Amino acid sequence: MEHPENSEEYKGLTVNSGVVHPDSVNPYFKKRPIRRPQLSVSDYVDGIVKGNVTILSQAVTLVESLRPEHQAIAQEVIEKCLPYCGNSVRIGISGVPGAGKSTSIDEFGLHVLKDGGKLAVLAIDPSSEKTKGSILGDKTRMEKLSVHPNAFIRPSPSAGSLGGVARKTRETIVLCEAAGFDKIFVETVGVGQSETAVHSMVDFFLLIQLAGTGDELQGIKRGIMEMADGIAINKADGDNIPKAEMAAQSFRNALHLFPAPESGWTPKVVTYSGFYGLKIKDVWDMVWEYVDFVKKNGYFQYRRNEQAKYWMYESINESLKNSFYQDPVIAAGLEEAEKMVLGGQQTSFVAAHRLLDMYFNRK
Repeated sequence: MEHPENSEEYKGLTVNSGVVHPDSVNPYFKKRPIRRPQLSVSDYVDGIVKGNVTILSQAVTLVESLRPEHQAIAQEVIEKCLPYCGNSVRIGISGVPGAGKSTSIDEFGLHVLKDGGKLAVLAIDPSSEKTKGSILGDKTRMEKLSVHPNAFIRPSPSAGSLGGVARKTRETIVLCEAAGFDKIFVETVGVGQSETAVHSMVDFFLLIQLAGTGDELQGIKRGIMEMADGIAINKADGDNIPKAEMAAQSFRNALHLFPAPESGWTPKVVTYSGFYGLKIKDVWDMVWEYVDFVKKNGYFQYRRNEQAKYWMYESINESLKNSFYQDPVIAAGLEEAEKMVLGGQQTSFVAAHRLLDMYFNRK
């Protein structure tokens, strides 16, 4: 094809023709799409138990998939992996956006891997409510862990449904434990109900706070404080050390106002710097002290049993909800009910009860 730039009106400008692409050496060669071989349930289970990270990643993708056929395979894989799970310490890590969770996890991970073992980091990433998209950029902030041979980092989009993602994260924990990961970090999005969801699937809940950002009492919220098994004040370095120590004392005073936790453990407050890697050992001395304490008094297993029951009921609730909205008769009735509510012909509560009666009377 002749370039228009070579015409007379464009003097002084010449565009050379491109190189002609040579024919294939093999005239009979045809490009075929690369298809990944479909693994069976036993292939997944064998690969996971042997610690194959590629197969583990594929199994997690099945768990996160919304397709019914994928869900069926995933549930069978999870069930067969159950005998190999339960041999880890699960740590939930939360804090406001910007508290330095991902940077801290990078340092925490290197610290716990010094003594051997394997670490899985499951990060719940917030999704856009409009596009449902998610950046999934946690690996970029965990530069050291992302290249560590004994670390596995898996970000998951919240996709607007925290309950669903929390359930899938719990199922992913089972797969990671079966793959031999004896330490599991679950990082929350740091907003809303994510802390409650993560608290219901971990053994220790670490709350990361900041100092010197304004009113320290803003960080002292009853709900999140009651869930925390330990509080760590980040960015305790340089000129910020006195402020961090002052904030730590404020949190210690606040913790005395709350009723004693069911575990019998008194939550502790420490300071550290994730960016400079300072006093990381203090944080983990607190974590391991807690784990030893609750294992001795029996609360460790009691908490896991309560969590298992909680997720059974959560799964029932989610299945009922999905069944309701996917029912074609209900889908048609919802549109009519909306019109009647908006037209003032019936209240929202009456419309809801009629739809529920319609659903259960047909079952």
